[in-house]
Formats: sequence, structure tokens, C-alpha cells
Amino acid sequence: MPWLWILIGVVALIVLFLIFTYNGLVRLRNMVDEAWNQISVQLKRRHDLIPNLVNAVKGYMDFEQETLTKVIEARSAAVTAQQGGPANAAAAGQAENFLTGALRQLFALVENYPDLKANQNVMQLQEELTTTENQIGFSRQHYNATVREMNTSIQTFPNVIVAGLFGFRERDYFQIAESDTAVPEVNLRS
Repeated sequence: MPWLWILIGVVALIVLFLIFTYNGLVRLRNMVDEAWNQISVQLKRRHDLIPNLVNAVKGYMDFEQETLTKVIEARSAAVTAQQGGPANAAAAGQAENFLTGALRQLFALVENYPDLKANQNVMQLQEELTTTENQIGFSRQHYNATVREMNTSIQTFPNVIVAGLFGFRERDYFQIAESDTAVPEVNLRS
């Protein structure tokens, strides 16, 4: 009869282990989703500012339609990629890199238009975009730290067994290219 109590104790320990491990993985998954939502809010703000910026510079930049078209296309691709949620973080990061490059090109061209550089609306939009870029950076750091914690938990033994049984998958980091780590900057006050 003592072997029955030992067996019941071992089974109870295994069940408790599974419950605690599963709950820990769920907590991490929810933290990653929450961190992605923080990025998502900032990316939406960025995406919403871009049409206003394009409209503000459009009248001044008659001969730069190709650049404006690239910005609009890059924004559209970034919005589409971001809709995939945290499971699509790698594609969203790549689309955001392309958008940052297009914005840099636009800001470089703005320097060639003295009337545009003096426009208060453009100056305000540029400041809001810079602030949003900073917020995206902070949100990205939080998201990537949370993803690292979840991925580490999923990869370590014995969690790897529970993660495999219940379908927990590693998440991609939200990365930007090294060349895009600086916030797009332009001096509109010359």
C-alpha cells in the first residue's frame, strides 16, 4: 500500500509541475503580446503622421513625386506587415526599415526647399515623428526583452517538453537595421 501513496505523490508532483510550467509559459506569451501592442500603438501613430507630412510637403515638392510615392508605398507596406501581430515581427521590422529609409530621403530633400523648412506645420510634424521614433525604440527594447525571456523559457529543459506539448513557439525579435538605429533628423530651422 505505501507504493500506492508514493505513486499518487509522484503523479501529483508531475501534474503540479505541468500546471506551473504551463501557466508560466502562458504568462510569458501574454507579456509578449502586450509588449507587441505597445509597439503597435506607436507604429500606428507613426503611420498616421506620415500622410499629414506628405500632404504638408506635397505642394512644395512638385518635382519630387517619386520620393513622395516611395514614402506612401513604404507606409502602406509597413501598415500591412504590422497587422500580422507579434508572429510577424520580423516582416514588420523589415517594412519599418524600408519606411525609415524613405523618410530619410524625404527629409534630405526637404533641406533643398527654404520655404518648406520654414513651414510651422512641417516643423511640428517632424518633431512629432521624432518623438514617435523614440517611443518605438523604447517599445521595441521592451518587446525584445520579453521575447528573449519567453524564448529562453521555451528552449530550456524541462520547459521545452511542456512548450512542445502545448504548442508554444518561439517569437521573432522586432529588429531594425544597424543603419536605421539613428532617429531620422532634419534641421528645419536654418
